[in-house]
Amino acid sequence: MSNKGKLYLIPTTLGDNEPLEVLPLSVKKVVEELNHFIVENQKTARRFIKRLTPKKSQPSLVLKSIDKYADSLEVSTYLDVCDEGISIGLLSEAGVPAIADPGAEVVKLAHNKGIQVIPLVGPSSIILAMMASGMDGQSFAFNGYLPIDSSERKKMIKKLEKLSFENKQSQIFIETPYRNEKMFVDLKSTLSKNTNLCIACDITLSTEYIKTHTIEAWKKVKVDLHKRPAIYIIQK
Repeated sequence: MSNKGKLYLIPTTLGDNEPLEVLPLSVKKVVEELNHFIVENQKTARRFIKRLTPKKSQPSLVLKSIDKYADSLEVSTYLDVCDEGISIGLLSEAGVPAIADPGAEVVKLAHNKGIQVIPLVGPSSIILAMMASGMDGQSFAFNGYLPIDSSERKKMIKKLEKLSFENKQSQIFIETPYRNEKMFVDLKSTLSKNTNLCIACDITLSTEYIKTHTIEAWKKVKVDLHKRPAIYIIQK
């Protein structure tokens, strides 16, 4: 039997709600047992850990960063402590690790090193939006962020609409919150009037907004999407 430490994939909240409102108690129990974490942002990670486990000693925490400035050679050593029997937690900034999240590289490294990977239950905005959309949950694809340039973004929107029709597949994507309004304008001007669009904002929060309409119907709807984390799903 291996004495190696394990890699726990620890979900976080999707916003500023209390952790145990959306996370099972099992996540709290695991975090209580860990002192080593791999995180995107150390400040927000410490805040989350403190809210989830208020009695945990903050000075005992060992945090390693996987932000865009992290050196790949250094990251490759982050799991070395598992050889000493020490387990590590991988934390996402919001939702579940390794889904639309840089933590995927750490999970890949764990598999390469023969370290057991244990995913814990938590909220995924992508899956929750799909569940609530009323669209085809048998076949769907996540496309990440669309191009920033408006003309390129419109080309991609048309491409995803075509894929949805040809493959009978729901197409999911996201946008930076402060560009939501531009995205909404482009979706309404680019998609066919009978194409269905789901917009899911602030999932799990008190301000949650999830609606699915045809583009024709969306043109009559007024909604403030500015700076609200959103998931978009289209199906033709």
